Amino acid sequence: MKQLRLSILAIIIIAGTTPALAQRSRPGGGPPAGAGPSGSRGSATTGGDGNSPSASHMDMMHSSPNDVLAHNTAIAGKIKTLTGEDATSACNGFKNLGQCVAAAHVAKNLDIPGGFDALKSKTAGSGAISLGKAIQQLAPSANAKSEAKKANKQAEQDLSESNP
Repeated sequence: MKQLRLSILAIIIIAGTTPALAQRSRPGGGPPAGAGPSGSRGSATTGGDGNSPSASHMDMMHSSPNDVLAHNTAIAGKIKTLTGEDATSACNGFKNLGQCVAAAHVAKNLDIPGGFDALKSKTAGSGAISLGKAIQQLAPSANAKSEAKKANKQAEQDLSESNP
Protein backbone atom coordinates (compact mmCIF):
# COMPACT_ATOMS: atom_id res chain seq x y z
CA MET A 1 0.00 0.00 0.00
CA LYS A 2 2.84 2.39 0.87
CA GLN A 3 4.51 1.64 -2.44
CA LEU A 4 1.30 2.46 -4.34
CA ARG A 5 0.98 5.79 -2.51
CA LEU A 6 4.59 6.67 -3.25
CA SER A 7 4.14 5.80 -6.92
CA ILE A 8 1.03 7.96 -7.19
CA LEU A 9 2.75 10.82 -5.36
CA ALA A 10 5.77 10.57 -7.70
CA ILE A 11 3.49 10.68 -10.77
CA ILE A 12 1.64 13.72 -9.42
CA ILE A 13 4.89 15.55 -8.70
CA ILE A 14 6.32 14.77 -12.14
CA ALA A 15 3.08 15.76 -13.89
CA GLY A 16 2.87 18.99 -11.90
CA THR A 17 6.43 20.13 -12.54
CA THR A 18 6.76 19.23 -16.23
CA PRO A 19 4.99 22.40 -17.51
CA ALA A 20 7.13 24.56 -15.22
CA LEU A 21 10.32 22.94 -16.47
CA ALA A 22 9.23 23.45 -20.07
CA GLN A 23 8.99 27.22 -19.46
CA ARG A 24 12.54 27.65 -18.20
CA SER A 25 14.98 29.72 -20.21
CA ARG A 26 17.40 28.07 -22.56
CA PRO A 27 21.04 27.77 -21.47
CA GLY A 28 22.65 31.05 -22.47
CA GLY A 29 19.94 33.20 -20.94
CA GLY A 30 17.66 33.70 -23.93
CA PRO A 31 13.89 33.42 -23.80
CA PRO A 32 12.28 30.00 -24.01
CA ALA A 33 11.94 28.55 -27.48
CA GLY A 34 8.90 30.03 -29.20
CA ALA A 35 8.79 33.12 -27.01
CA GLY A 36 8.46 36.50 -28.66
CA PRO A 37 11.39 38.89 -28.83
CA SER A 38 12.07 41.23 -25.97
CA GLY A 39 12.99 43.95 -28.47
CA SER A 40 16.35 45.64 -28.18
CA ARG A 41 14.70 49.05 -28.25
CA GLY A 42 11.79 48.24 -26.02
CA SER A 43 9.26 47.15 -28.61
CA ALA A 44 7.81 43.75 -29.20
CA THR A 45 6.66 42.67 -32.62
CA THR A 46 3.32 41.02 -33.10
CA GLY A 47 1.82 39.01 -35.88
CA GLY A 48 -1.59 39.26 -37.45
CA ASP A 49 -3.50 38.24 -34.31
CA GLY A 50 -1.86 41.00 -32.26
CA ASN A 51 -0.48 38.54 -29.73
CA SER A 52 2.33 36.53 -31.24
CA PRO A 53 4.85 37.23 -33.98
CA SER A 54 4.43 35.36 -37.22
CA ALA A 55 7.54 33.69 -38.60
CA SER A 56 7.51 35.62 -41.86
CA HIS A 57 6.92 38.92 -40.03
CA MET A 58 9.90 38.21 -37.78
CA ASP A 59 11.96 37.40 -40.86
CA MET A 60 11.07 40.78 -42.37
CA MET A 61 11.96 42.64 -39.18
CA HIS A 62 15.37 40.99 -38.92
CA SER A 63 16.40 40.06 -42.48
CA SER A 64 18.54 42.36 -44.56
CA PRO A 65 16.40 44.98 -46.29
CA ASN A 66 17.47 43.95 -49.79
CA ASP A 67 16.42 40.34 -49.19
CA VAL A 68 12.93 41.35 -48.10
CA LEU A 69 12.44 44.09 -50.69
CA ALA A 70 13.29 41.69 -53.51
CA HIS A 71 10.27 39.58 -52.52
CA ASN A 72 7.83 42.11 -51.08
CA THR A 73 6.69 44.88 -53.39
CA ALA A 74 4.03 46.11 -50.94
CA ILE A 75 6.55 47.23 -48.32
CA ALA A 76 8.83 48.55 -51.05
CA GLY A 77 5.99 50.81 -52.24
CA LYS A 78 5.31 51.99 -48.70
CA ILE A 79 8.98 52.93 -48.22
CA LYS A 80 9.00 54.81 -51.52
CA THR A 81 5.90 56.73 -50.42
CA LEU A 82 7.48 57.64 -47.07
CA THR A 83 10.95 58.55 -48.34
CA GLY A 84 10.46 59.55 -51.97
CA GLU A 85 13.32 57.18 -52.83
CA ASP A 86 13.55 53.74 -54.33
CA ALA A 87 13.17 51.37 -51.37
CA THR A 88 16.41 49.49 -52.02
CA SER A 89 18.39 52.75 -52.07
CA ALA A 90 16.55 54.15 -49.08
CA CYS A 91 17.21 51.09 -46.93
CA ASN A 92 20.79 50.52 -48.02
CA GLY A 93 23.00 50.51 -44.91
CA PHE A 94 20.32 49.64 -42.36
CA LYS A 95 20.78 46.41 -40.42
CA ASN A 96 17.17 45.39 -40.95
CA LEU A 97 14.02 46.56 -42.65
CA GLY A 98 12.30 47.52 -39.40
CA GLN A 99 14.98 50.15 -38.72
CA CYS A 100 14.63 51.59 -42.20
CA VAL A 101 10.83 51.85 -42.05
CA ALA A 102 10.94 53.34 -38.53
CA ALA A 103 13.44 56.00 -39.65
CA ALA A 104 11.22 56.80 -42.64
CA HIS A 105 8.24 57.29 -40.32
CA VAL A 106 10.21 59.56 -37.96
CA ALA A 107 11.34 61.73 -40.88
CA LYS A 108 7.76 62.07 -42.07
CA ASN A 109 6.15 62.45 -38.62
CA LEU A 110 8.56 65.14 -37.42
CA ASP A 111 9.42 66.84 -40.70
CA ILE A 112 13.10 66.43 -39.78
CA PRO A 113 15.43 69.06 -41.31
CA GLY A 114 17.28 67.20 -44.05
CA GLY A 115 14.50 64.62 -44.07
CA PHE A 116 15.02 60.91 -44.26
CA ASP A 117 18.57 61.30 -45.58
CA ALA A 118 19.62 63.17 -42.41
CA LEU A 119 18.17 60.42 -40.21
CA LYS A 120 19.67 57.71 -42.37
CA SER A 121 23.14 59.23 -42.14
CA LYS A 122 22.94 58.94 -38.34
CA THR A 123 21.15 55.58 -37.94
CA ALA A 124 22.52 53.41 -40.76
CA GLY A 125 25.95 52.10 -41.66
CA SER A 126 29.10 52.16 -39.57
CA GLY A 127 28.97 54.45 -36.57
CA ALA A 128 25.18 54.26 -36.46
CA ILE A 129 23.43 55.63 -33.39
CA SER A 130 20.01 54.72 -32.07
CA LEU A 131 16.91 56.24 -33.59
CA GLY A 132 16.16 58.00 -30.30
CA LYS A 133 19.58 59.66 -30.18
CA ALA A 134 19.25 60.73 -33.80
CA ILE A 135 15.87 62.30 -33.03
CA GLN A 136 17.41 64.16 -30.06
CA GLN A 137 20.10 65.57 -32.33
CA LEU A 138 17.92 66.44 -35.33
CA ALA A 139 14.72 67.52 -33.56
CA PRO A 140 15.71 68.57 -30.04
CA SER A 141 12.23 69.86 -29.17
CA ALA A 142 10.62 66.46 -29.87
CA ASN A 143 10.14 63.77 -27.24
CA ALA A 144 12.70 61.39 -28.71
CA LYS A 145 11.67 58.33 -26.72
CA SER A 146 7.99 58.65 -27.55
CA GLU A 147 8.64 59.45 -31.23
CA ALA A 148 10.98 56.45 -31.61
CA LYS A 149 8.40 54.20 -29.96
CA LYS A 150 5.64 55.56 -32.22
CA ALA A 151 7.75 55.04 -35.36
CA ASN A 152 8.69 51.49 -34.35
CA LYS A 153 5.02 50.69 -33.84
CA GLN A 154 4.17 52.18 -37.26
CA ALA A 155 6.97 50.15 -38.85
CA GLU A 156 5.72 46.95 -37.24
CA GLN A 157 2.22 47.66 -38.51
CA ASP A 158 3.49 48.36 -42.04
CA LEU A 159 5.50 45.17 -42.09
CA SER A 160 2.60 43.16 -40.73
CA GLU A 161 0.17 44.59 -43.31
CA SER A 162 2.53 43.97 -46.21
CA ASN A 163 3.35 40.42 -45.15
CA PRO A 164 2.98 38.30 -48.31
